[in-house]
Order: sequence, then C-alpha cells, then structure tokens
Amino acid sequence: MKNTLQNWVWSTRNFFVRLKEKLHLNPNLPTWAKALVYLSPALILLAVFTFYPILNAFRLVVYTGYQHIRSVDGTLVESITGYTLFGNFAKVLSADNFILPSSHTNSSVLLNTLAIVFISVPISIFASLFVAATLNSIKPLKSFFQTIFFLPYITNTLAIGLVFAYMFKSGESGIVNQFFMLFGISPVSWIERGATYWRAMTVLIAFGVWDGMAFKIMVFLSGMQGIDAQYYQAAAIDATPKRRVFTKITVPMISPMIFYIVVTSVIGAFKTYSSVVAIFGDSATPSGANYNLKTIVFHIYDYIYSGEDLSLAAAASIILFAIILALTLLQMHIGKKRVHY
Repeated sequence: MKNTLQNWVWSTRNFFVRLKEKLHLNPNLPTWAKALVYLSPALILLAVFTFYPILNAFRLVVYTGYQHIRSVDGTLVESITGYTLFGNFAKVLSADNFILPSSHTNSSVLLNTLAIVFISVPISIFASLFVAATLNSIKPLKSFFQTIFFLPYITNTLAIGLVFAYMFKSGESGIVNQFFMLFGISPVSWIERGATYWRAMTVLIAFGVWDGMAFKIMVFLSGMQGIDAQYYQAAAIDATPKRRVFTKITVPMISPMIFYIVVTSVIGAFKTYSSVVAIFGDSATPSGANYNLKTIVFHIYDYIYSGEDLSLAAAASIILFAIILALTLLQMHIGKKRVHY
C-alpha cells in the first residue's frame, strides 16, 4: 500500500514536471492556458474536496430514505425510498427542538448557534482590537508577546476544549471556581450536573472568544503596523486624545481587515462543533440537564452517524449554507458603506 502511494505521488509529480517543460517549449500557448495548468493541482483538490461535496448535497436532498446498505457481495450501494423537492427541508425545520425549544427540552439547535455567533464574535473582535492596539503601542518584548498571543491559533481545538473542561470543573477543584472563591463567591457547576443553560453556554462562548482571538490579533496588528506614521504625527501635533486617534484614524484605516475578520468569524462560529464535543461530549449537555447545546453542525453529524437518513443531513447542510450566505451578503452590503479602502 505504501509503495503504491509513493509510486502514485511520483508519477503525478513527473506528469506536472513534463507538462511544465512542454509549456516552456511552446511559446504560442495562450497565457490563460499556462495559468490554468499551473493552477490545476489546486483546482483538482478544490473540485474533489469542495465542489463535489456541495453538488452531491444538492443531489441527495431530493431523495427520501437515502442510506448506504451493504449488498450480498459486501459492497456499499445506495438505498432510496422515494423523491421529494422540499420535503427534507420541511422535516429538518420542523424537527424536534431545531428552531424552537420543544416540550421536553429548554433549548434549540438554531438558538444555540445564534447565541454563539452573536455573543462570542463581537466580544472576540473587540477584545482582539484592544490587545492588538496594546501590542502595537509597546516597544520592549513585542515579538515575545506576539508569539504568546498567537499560540492558541496553532493549538488543536479539541486540546483547548479539554483544558477548558478542566478549568470549569464543578466544586473547589475547578480553576475558575477557585478564582471566584478568592472573592468570597461560592463554587458553582458550569458544565456538569446542576449547571444552568447560561452557565454552560458561557463556557462555550468563552471558548469561542479565546480560540478565535489569536488569528484576529495578528490580522489587526499587521494592519496597524502598515498605517503611515504621518497620520499619528499630525494627530500628535493637534494634541488629539488617544481615544479619538484610535476611532478616527486606526479603525478606519484597518476597516478592510475588520470587515474580513467579521465575515470569517461569523462563518466560523456557525460551524461550531469541536468545542461542544470536547467540553460536553457526544450528548452535548451536562449530566441530568433538560437542555442541550447542540449546534447546527452537531445536528448534521447526528443525522449522519445515526444512519437515519443522509438526505436530512444534506438538507440541514444546505440550510446552514443558506443562512451563512444570507448573512455574508448582508455584511458585504453594509461593508460597502463602512469599509474604506
């Protein structure tokens, strides 16, 4: 198996090397054709791992009862019970506790996701702006602090989630509870039995803020370091207060970076899954609680691994895609008026 893979890699490499040589030997070849060949490895990967899954989801969504079953000879074959146009979308949207809490649970998949998006993203962006501005203003040990704040970005999400689960343990053993006890506050349950919905959600939001800050800080910091010093010199001559310098010079000058971070952060928050699993496990709920913290992506995984109907997973994926697309278009419309290039 290893030798076969190595042979395939080398044969693919040799193919592109020979193709590159032919391009150089053919001066009459159009520029766009040469560019297409150079981009072909990346385009092939995009086609296989991005475009095909998207198109396949639109194919699966018109089926009902879609499953993979094993035939007599051991191969996996598709099993379909019928066809529908919007039936799978209706099933997903009307499913128990997808949009609104049901009679036996005090939470819903959509509300959980929206809470993470609209609380963690703004906090993370404002905190990242503050940290980036602070790092940009200090001279000694700047590189050291930049490295420290960038570490969460290269750390595994599940590993960070396990650390958060340990920090927010119930009783006096949890680090967070120990901190509050220094101020005379009794320990509470955050992610275990007895935890309220908003305590558990606070842990998820805190994780989202911490996990996303590293990349945001680096983007904002690079933008701030690229601002021409003459603007700040003019502000210093006019004795402009630092707060006004930040809001009238720094923020407008890095508005393209802010817009980029807002869009990517919203998309990333909608795809929250790993943190829920790392902190709360496969049940996505503290023990004995009458609510869960499942997100839309978690709900999609439930459809896939339950083997109930892959068409419902495809429908939920398209619904998530539509929500993200609508919010992205709205942000782009607002960005045209607020972003200065």
